Amino acid sequence: MSHRRCSPVARSLASLALLGAAFGAGCNSGTAAPPAAPAGVAMQHLTVTSKSFASNGAIPIDYTCDGADRSPQLTWSAPPEGTRSFALVAVDPDAAGGEFVHWVAFNVRADATSVPESVDVADLGGLAGINGFNRTGYSGPCPPKMEPHSYAFHVYALDTVAPARSGVTADNLRASVTGHVLAEGTLVGTFAH
Repeated sequence: MSHRRCSPVARSLASLALLGAAFGAGCNSGTAAPPAAPAGVAMQHLTVTSKSFASNGAIPIDYTCDGADRSPQLTWSAPPEGTRSFALVAVDPDAAGGEFVHWVAFNVRADATSVPESVDVADLGGLAGINGFNRTGYSGPCPPKMEPHSYAFHVYALDTVAPARSGVTADNLRASVTGHVLAEGTLVGTFAH
């Protein structure tokens, strides 16, 4: 299975959409700039760990397209005061043509400090966005055969709750929460067929 890529026209339209509206149409390339902290606030660090795989370790097959394709368990450290929600974005930065998005979730409750394996983010007050496979929720690592890739699971502590809309991509989400990130943490794992 290969990653779906956006056409040049779709990329241009996505760029225009990001300039015009936080939740405009996009192709979910995951190429938007990382979201920023509020003006005058230093972004803090979240420590992100998992019972599913070790930091910089191999992601077990059950969390990939070769297995059950379950989302991994994630835990993060206590967020800064003022956190109103969390967002999760998982990407493959090694994909041909740029970062490929595997998971988008947002509006996870501010009192959450973890997500269980195979989570339905709605159980934590959250909403699932559209990943690079044009599916809602999590789709696990699925690199080309014999190509080891790394996968970054980003957790953002936000001082806002994002507008509840369907069809939200990683680019849309990052654009909408820029200026609202109080803390960010990343867990990286690896996978190859």
